[in-house]
Amino acid sequence: MATATTEPVRLPPGARIPKAVLGIAFMVKNAEMLFPLARRYGNAFTMRMPLLGQCVVVSDPTLVKDLFATSTDLIERPASGPGSLSEAFGPGSTFSLAGDKLVARRKVVFPQFHGKRVQRYEHIVEEEVMREIATWPEGREFETLEPMTSITLGAILRAILGAEGPALDELRDLVPPMPKLAGLALAMPSAVRRDLGPWSPWGRYLRYRRRFDAIVDSLIADARADPALEERGDVLALLLRAHDQDGEPIPDPHIADELLSLVASGHETTASQLSWAVERLRRHPRLLSRLTEEADAGGSELRQATIWEVQRTRPVLDAAVRRTKTRIRLGDWVIPEDTVVLAGIRLAQASEDSFPDANSFNPDRFGGTVPKPFAWIPFGGGVYRCLGAGFANMEMDVVLRMLLREFRFAPTDAPGERLKYRGVAFAPARGGRAVVYRRTGGASGDADAASVPDGSRRRGNR
Repeated sequence: MATATTEPVRLPPGARIPKAVLGIAFMVKNAEMLFPLARRYGNAFTMRMPLLGQCVVVSDPTLVKDLFATSTDLIERPASGPGSLSEAFGPGSTFSLAGDKLVARRKVVFPQFHGKRVQRYEHIVEEEVMREIATWPEGREFETLEPMTSITLGAILRAILGAEGPALDELRDLVPPMPKLAGLALAMPSAVRRDLGPWSPWGRYLRYRRRFDAIVDSLIADARADPALEERGDVLALLLRAHDQDGEPIPDPHIADELLSLVASGHETTASQLSWAVERLRRHPRLLSRLTEEADAGGSELRQATIWEVQRTRPVLDAAVRRTKTRIRLGDWVIPEDTVVLAGIRLAQASEDSFPDANSFNPDRFGGTVPKPFAWIPFGGGVYRCLGAGFANMEMDVVLRMLLREFRFAPTDAPGERLKYRGVAFAPARGGRAVVYRRTGGASGDADAASVPDGSRRRGNR
């Protein structure tokens, strides 16, 4: 782990590129602009970015491990600025907590999303899938991102808030714009991050937030009046029963903050990852056939490996962001106070040292094994690791299993879709387009005819 030090500052090498130029490069190329820097300077380099200032980017698994293991007395997740959603989610959110308060909150929430406990929510995901796919068109290309968002949002609203009926219907419409509005507003300098009326991003976001809080207040009142509150399994009920590190109940506004952070960040990232799964599988028809056969036989090993490989090759987050609270030594480097340190998720997962033939989409690399710790980091790591990682994995497994059983996906030899940032996550730029045919009803012949060889190496399809 990193340690505090008084040694002279010794930063990794880096290009003397004006931060405005790097900012423009990021706007145009997103995280792809980091790859030329990594090729030139290695798995640790320094750069200056607008709003972030001086940044150290690390992707070596040893450095990533040390970064994630470092005490929160020395580093923290930034509470404001780019890479932070705490301002949007509020002071009671896990995104805003640190130290003992963060550890105490994780002890309350994390068990609900870990191990066999997530299985209690599988039936909810199944119901949301069947609800959504009932209207999927056959034989016509459509974007999967919106329906995937509907599935993951409905599932997480029911599992997290216990929402049903009119409240669930209103939240289905209210929540989807919130992550994008928040991401847009938080990318702006704090001086202009104000409520300037209904046409300003922050003003629009605050109006959505006030309505969300009103609905949550109503759900909290209903939950407190529920005689079965002690037996309920949704996270809202869990937070109402919980106490903080001082033995006090969690205040209602902080419960609303936590629920929003789980719902808004959780549904958007998983929906984007599912759309990437569709985008990848349509370009690998032999793998798609193997997955269908496995789903029909009741297996899951290849499907799990495919989920890991989608998360490796098409991560929906670029980096885990930390900021130093004091001067630290990380590996060979001495990093000054108030410096942003980025664990490069996309860089680490594209490393040839960790993943030979890293540019290829090959789930068989995980056959009989699990991803390498600190080389495969789609959920971040350490005390700030995504709370909902287990829930997200369960959702992806259930959704893909059901889609494979219900549909045949027409393959394509079109170039792979580019990245598009949506405020919280990177999604397929064209929405993860698909052409499907139902496996029941006799309309599947055209899907077989659409098959293409799986050896394509057209740019973007690997």
